[in-house]
Amino acid sequence: MSETPKYHRVVLKLSGEAMAGEQGFGIHPPTLKLMAEEFKSVHDLGVEIAVVVGGGNIWRGKIGEEMGMERSQADYMGMLATVMNALALQDVLENEGVPTRVQTSIEMREVAELYIRRRAIRHLEKGRVVIFAGGTGNPFFTTDTTAALRAAEMNADVILMAKNNVDGVYDSDPRFNEQAQKYENLTHLDVINKGLKVMDATASSLSMDNDIPLVVFNLNEPGNIRRAVMGENIGTTVSRNI
Repeated sequence: MSETPKYHRVVLKLSGEAMAGEQGFGIHPPTLKLMAEEFKSVHDLGVEIAVVVGGGNIWRGKIGEEMGMERSQADYMGMLATVMNALALQDVLENEGVPTRVQTSIEMREVAELYIRRRAIRHLEKGRVVIFAGGTGNPFFTTDTTAALRAAEMNADVILMAKNNVDGVYDSDPRFNEQAQKYENLTHLDVINKGLKVMDATASSLSMDNDIPLVVFNLNEPGNIRRAVMGENIGTTVSRNI
């Protein structure tokens, strides 16, 4: 019996930290290889995959603050970090036989394509994974906002928010509070009003305005990306209405 995915076109939000593995910093090749194998299993289902990568494994704005760096300068450094992650992810995906394109919000033509919406959609239609790097191309915006923006532009069915060692959205941090309660379903308005740290308020508002659901799940559980795409209840679903 053939499996039918619930979602046909997805935007996967991948933090930079997810690429660091247990070492916590930089790029961990074994972690990337496992990630690429999971991507391939989803790609083989015929699902169109776009990825938005963060850069926190290489550069964090907090470091810039400690240096007394101007915010815009620190944010541009973060954008460059996402490009490095995107190129690393592209390489391991193509080694798994998954055709991949990197598009950046900042022009660097020797390295990757400049982001063009119609071209990105065409890549997806041709079965290529598209990795969006460079954030929105503007300082003061996070890669969460990039994920919400690209999902709207790509007419994606869902944003899959892969978290490290957290299997959904809780009313407090489960790492420090054993009594923390997990939410099965939430609205985007709940996330904003309750101040839940799922994604930043700009990203939540953008997702709500464009009626894009969000699935928050644990990336470190093998097979979870595929389960999320199939519509299994593995984390927390955030939507306009419950």
